[in-house]
Amino acid sequence: MNRGPAAAGSTLAGQMKMALIGRSHPLLVHFPIALVMVAAAFEFAAMLTRDGRWHTAAIVNVRAAAAFALVAAIAGWRMASALDGAGSLLEWHRWLGTTAAAATIGAALATLNTTRPALASLAFRTVLLLAATLVAATGHVGGLLVWGTDFWNP
Repeated sequence: MNRGPAAAGSTLAGQMKMALIGRSHPLLVHFPIALVMVAAAFEFAAMLTRDGRWHTAAIVNVRAAAAFALVAAIAGWRMASALDGAGSLLEWHRWLGTTAAAATIGAALATLNTTRPALASLAFRTVLLLAATLVAATGHVGGLLVWGTDFWNP
């Protein structure tokens, strides 16, 4: 079926839009990284001080991180799809990032359970710790992708 020049132009425009989304990944990814790490630090402060304000701040940060992590992960997948044959390091980054985004969303969802607060708090802290660990690992692998494995070598 011939779709004509208008359809071809719209396909090209769509491809360019998707490429732009992919290229925005490095810009989008740093905000949710910071939010997850700050949320983990705030929750740790809440555990040490037993001050509920730290816990509230952690919840606000992780909920915002979940929304931005989803957008950053989608952009990352778009970017990775344009890099054919990039290798196993990219695959590690892709799947660690996807898992980190899912864990961040899981931590945010754990904050919604108000019927069993003790269980919800344990679930939140566990999944937040997992998310922060995965975010750190994903960021490390992303750094290796951008800067190379010998960045610190003279």
